[in-house]
Amino acid sequence: MGELLALLSALCFGITHFVNGLVSRRHNGLTVALHAQLGGTVLGLLLALFLEAGSATLADYAWGAISGVGTGVGVAFLYRAMSQGAMSVVVPVSDVGAVALPVLVGVCFLGERPALPAWVGIAAVLPALWLVSQSTPDPDDKQQGAVSAGVPSALIASAGFGVQFLAMAQVDKDSGLWPVVVSRVVSVAVIAAVLGSHGAGWRSTGWPWAATVAAGALGTLAVVLYLEATRQQLMAIATVLSALYPAIPVLLALVLLKERLNRPQTAGLACAAFAIGLIALG
Repeated sequence: MGELLALLSALCFGITHFVNGLVSRRHNGLTVALHAQLGGTVLGLLLALFLEAGSATLADYAWGAISGVGTGVGVAFLYRAMSQGAMSVVVPVSDVGAVALPVLVGVCFLGERPALPAWVGIAAVLPALWLVSQSTPDPDDKQQGAVSAGVPSALIASAGFGVQFLAMAQVDKDSGLWPVVVSRVVSVAVIAAVLGSHGAGWRSTGWPWAATVAAGALGTLAVVLYLEATRQQLMAIATVLSALYPAIPVLLALVLLKERLNRPQTAGLACAAFAIGLIALG
């Protein structure tokens, strides 16, 4: 059951990022991120009020807050990246850290010892990132192998999502959903701070706002499903399965938006999938 919940979490994450990625192409990505998290906060609050309260401790709330910082950074910079570059490139880049960071923290600080396949997967991360970030050179441009637009922001998002998954997995199974609410509120504050520092607009109206809020609510549902998955399955398995979400926006972008990948980017995506699979085996 834990595996199914984690896969449903990945599906919800993927749809959320695809919808908000589309909106980010016409509107500021940071503004989109803010309203998405506001919509997610409202759903989280409603779920916490009407479902079993649980018995969260101060540590659970602290982990929720740390997860919210990661979410805020991840969402803000992912949507910024999607407004700059191809969705089929920046979304997978944003995912590598979500898988690798929990493994590295587990090894360095929690005393975990991954098997050999996991170490090979971690080693494959850097070439995967390098390949997937290569844009098709312009015949009139003397620069070869330029970094694809949006990849730097996607790398920052990658670290944020790693913190999100790692911290949320530390919340106790009897804590209820209030730590999730804390996570959503903190993520809104982080995005608002980033938005203010960039001088971007705060308002959003019409169908883009409605789509963003609905997608943000779906993102909160993804977090709730992931949290429940970690309560029924090992953190490593739940994290890796939930981190499969890039497959959804990439496939939708290739099919619906007719995005095309060059050969290095295709090899990079295959290498990233290879790395994630090996880390899962470890």
